[in-house]
Amino acid sequence: MTEGGRPGRAGLRMRDMVGAVVVLVAIIGVVMAFYGGCSFSPGGPAVDPSSVPSADAAGQLTRAARSVAFPVREPAVPKGWRANSASTSAVGSGASGNVVVRVGWITSSGAFVQLSQSGGKAPDVLVTELGQAEAPAPNGSVEVDGVTWTSYPGRRDEPAWVRSLDGTVVLITGSASKAEFRQLAAATQQATPLAR
Repeated sequence: MTEGGRPGRAGLRMRDMVGAVVVLVAIIGVVMAFYGGCSFSPGGPAVDPSSVPSADAAGQLTRAARSVAFPVREPAVPKGWRANSASTSAVGSGASGNVVVRVGWITSSGAFVQLSQSGGKAPDVLVTELGQAEAPAPNGSVEVDGVTWTSYPGRRDEPAWVRSLDGTVVLITGSASKAEFRQLAAATQQATPLAR
């Protein structure tokens, strides 16, 4: 016993520890419910489209079209898709000044799909966009409205489709479904290159 009459740590029983854990779990539950910081999703993770950041895809692509040496397209994506990322970075060794311009969307199903466009060589674009040491070997092809795209294994078992359009290497990747990939591929093929 301690001076105050309470048992020391060695004197605590399992029942006392379980009680303390139950109280902590209850407090955490109240805090999480109050702030809405989590939700139960037995089918796997889900993305709430209203909670993801948004990006100015049109602005990014328009600015890029004025500053790069290759044609840049702005696809008319399906209603319900929300642009949530846009960026530009060097591709390959960087000595040639080639860059990759990328925009990502959260689709209406809550999946992610990204369009990358570059004036670099396809193997360099693959290495840059897939984060691999060397370009992977193709594992098939997909035809979209009469245009053939080459398929590659991407990150986390996500596919990557690659095609050259008007001298621009175009790459589509992400967790979206094949149907959503096809929608983005078709929209990109149909888009007229933006004015420089």
